[in-house]
Amino acid sequence: RDFVAARRALPPAVRAARAAALASAAVQLAATTGGPVCAYVPVGSEPGSPELVAALHAAGHEVLLPVVPSATGPLDWAAYTGPGSLAAGPLGLLEPSGPRLGPEAITRARLVLVPGLGADRNGVRLGRGAGHYDRTLPLAAPDVPIVIVLNDEEVVDQLPAEPHDKRVTGALLGDAGLVTLGNNRR
Repeated sequence: RDFVAARRALPPAVRAARAAALASAAVQLAATTGGPVCAYVPVGSEPGSPELVAALHAAGHEVLLPVVPSATGPLDWAAYTGPGSLAAGPLGLLEPSGPRLGPEAITRARLVLVPGLGADRNGVRLGRGAGHYDRTLPLAAPDVPIVIVLNDEEVVDQLPAEPHDKRVTGALLGDAGLVTLGNNRR
């Protein structure tokens, strides 16, 4: 609740400046990894903006966005082909309306950008509790950076972890840029 309240309290100008910085940093990071990028369209007060996804696409990256499945399981994926390719999905998310590529599409990714409420310096990610990413991230190749997109103040010293939690390797922050987390130094 504290993370959500702090996000909502951010002045619009600060949120917009951070969103622009995150879009630029995401494009720079993707330029170092090559290959497809799995990302997501931020909603509500989540850091970033739809422009982050659009900037990755405009820079020539193949961008895959999650599609929430109707049954419990890993996320499905579909290609982002522009703002007109998005439609309302469950949980208030925007999803691509094109062909579904299956959960295994994440295995092709060379960079995975994930949402969350916070992360700690060991790479523990605090999500929203539905478990979609916990079921999906183990499918990513072991050497692929898994980077959470956050506000700078949402990286903390320690968060509780569950055995099934997949740790992130870095945090992309509006002010600090990319920060490595855990033992996954790049």
